[in-house]
Amino acid sequence: MYEKNIKVCKNENFIKSLGHHIGHHACPFKFSSTTFVNTMMLHTLIEKLPRTHSTTIRKFKSLEIKTFIDLLNYFPSRYENYSLVTPIEKMQEGEVVTVKGQINDAKNIYTKRGITIQKVILIDSSNKIELTWYKQPYLIRVFKKGMFLSAAGEVKKFLHTYTIEPKEYELLNNLSSQTIHTGRIVPIYPEKKNLSSRTIREKIYYLLSKLVEDIEWLPEEIKVSNNLVDELKAYQSVHFPDSMDDGVKARTRLAFDELFIIQLSTAIIKRQWEKDVVGNNFKYGSKQNKLVEDFINNLPFTLTSSQQKVTEEIIQDLTLKKPMNRFLQGDVGSGKTAVAAIASYLSYLNGYQTLFMAPTEILAAQHYQTINSIFQKYNIKVGLQTGSKKINKKDINLIDYDVVIGTHALLNEKLRFDHIGLVIIDEQHRFGVAQRAILKNKGINPHLLTMTATPIPRTVALTLYGELDLSVIDEFPKGRLPIKTFLVPKEKRASAYNWIQTQILQNQTQVFIICPLIEESETETMISVKAAKKEYENLKNNIFKSFKVGLLHGKMKPKEKDKIMSDFKNKLYDILVSTSVVEVGIDVPNANIMVIEGAERYGLAQLHQLRGRVGRGEHQSYCLLFTSANSEEENFRLQYFAKNLSGIKLAEYDFKIRGPGAIFGTKQHGYLNLKIADLSDINLIEKTKKAANYFMSHYNIENVPLVKDKLKTYETSQIARD
Repeated sequence: MYEKNIKVCKNENFIKSLGHHIGHHACPFKFSSTTFVNTMMLHTLIEKLPRTHSTTIRKFKSLEIKTFIDLLNYFPSRYENYSLVTPIEKMQEGEVVTVKGQINDAKNIYTKRGITIQKVILIDSSNKIELTWYKQPYLIRVFKKGMFLSAAGEVKKFLHTYTIEPKEYELLNNLSSQTIHTGRIVPIYPEKKNLSSRTIREKIYYLLSKLVEDIEWLPEEIKVSNNLVDELKAYQSVHFPDSMDDGVKARTRLAFDELFIIQLSTAIIKRQWEKDVVGNNFKYGSKQNKLVEDFINNLPFTLTSSQQKVTEEIIQDLTLKKPMNRFLQGDVGSGKTAVAAIASYLSYLNGYQTLFMAPTEILAAQHYQTINSIFQKYNIKVGLQTGSKKINKKDINLIDYDVVIGTHALLNEKLRFDHIGLVIIDEQHRFGVAQRAILKNKGINPHLLTMTATPIPRTVALTLYGELDLSVIDEFPKGRLPIKTFLVPKEKRASAYNWIQTQILQNQTQVFIICPLIEESETETMISVKAAKKEYENLKNNIFKSFKVGLLHGKMKPKEKDKIMSDFKNKLYDILVSTSVVEVGIDVPNANIMVIEGAERYGLAQLHQLRGRVGRGEHQSYCLLFTSANSEEENFRLQYFAKNLSGIKLAEYDFKIRGPGAIFGTKQHGYLNLKIADLSDINLIEKTKKAANYFMSHYNIENVPLVKDKLKTYETSQIARD
């Protein structure tokens, strides 16, 4: 579609001379006679991109752009509308226009302050206009009298004449030449790794000009019933839309693609999982029932009704011949570990081992202490196996242990297990295809229980983990005191510090102080967020001089982190200054005060998890939110957090007003690495789920190779990130 309108620059030496100065601005492409005619082009390695410097290739690869299709999937963050092409005579002040004409004069002007101003006089058939650039003297070596130029920007009036300070420009072969950076709705791309939006735009334009074959892969009835544009049209319009409405339709189609493949993948996994037969379906007769009841009654606490309900769901799954695949969600401190212990006990009663995996050594060690204490009255052997702490460094045969707790080091192919019946995964949201394959290669097809304290809205959970059955613990153990949360204004910060000192002295409590950054950068200083190292020095030397202050951050080595956390738990520190590395799973019962600096920087789900690091003991706990935000909207959001203790409720609220990035702590789309789809688009999620179900009931994936290829590409990318 774009092929017909491309003009070739004839002066090759001229192009080469421009390359050094402006990156081929004048004529971005010199097309060869070769035309890509099939979709194999999309999987061509990015190194094959013509007329592209090796440095640019390296930058693309650092952004995970490894093939042509990866580049096409690098979508604009916004657009500039330069589509109004106006004769000079008819320009109006304040308009954003594109002007095309012939260069009549070009010169550098040097000011007394040493600033260079580039002045270009452009003429068309109606009049002339002055174009102005600043601090770009090389342009005058490029712009020569008689050349054709297209420039876009806002029309301004200076004295009695109009002028434009171009935002974009490009040299033309003639006034009818096709434009890329002007005279159209122009895509603006995220500029990362020092890649300019202009460079990205030119390379994508080139690829689209060569993509002449239909690349449709969705079944026609799914496409038509959802009112979707063709795939090729979507890619063309998302990058170079003829209208903003075309851009919206293109984004809808490509977002549908992403979500549909995710929904289809989870549906296929779930169907396969349901077909699998375990050789270890647990028996739960009267004997096992009585033993489990006694075990529950002997716990040092009473299960909540929510814990009881979830336990029943899990036991029901464990007695089936298909492997359990359940996702357990519950707030920090809601008692997920106790439920996991009950499931592990039933596994033990049936003569099977349980693997209990956690994302970090700190959390694995903590689970080991908890599970070991629960089972200490029983003849159950609990082992800890991590990178640095091994059950037996010389003997990697773990068959003598009933419950083995560790990190993903448990999946090490050298480790030998005998009879695993249950695998429990804690806070590892992306345990997926690769890990299951490892277990199956060991001859294991166990029951699987995945747990998280990250509060995730139900719709998002069903999209992220659609192949899993969902259970939720939505209440806290009885007798636990609610954490009192306060938003502290700037003028009361000193008073808050005095109050903390009193609490430490009178109640021997310990304090977390969380900072979102490790070191200051220029940008971070501008938004005046305190960095952990600087805050540590300030608190230690100025505010809390009489107390023992420790520092913890993500750049420390694992052993160093472990020692600091162990020392803090053993009360060798009164105060621990830390980054959000303590967000998941750290349990210090004597820590009753949580201070969060730069609270406005966090999503409510993250704040909730940080708050959950206190309130683990019998004493009243507090969370103080320090913020530099002056926004009324931001303060309202933090006040909402202060008044609500339900993680799910907070996640739903933040999801509506800030999007999925607020849940997962990124500005992107969470664990799925989505390029264009938005998990807050509930309507599209429902449509794609319906479409995936339709596909599953009407098609055999083996008979639809294009869909199968898409699915394979998605699953391969998932494995690469797992």
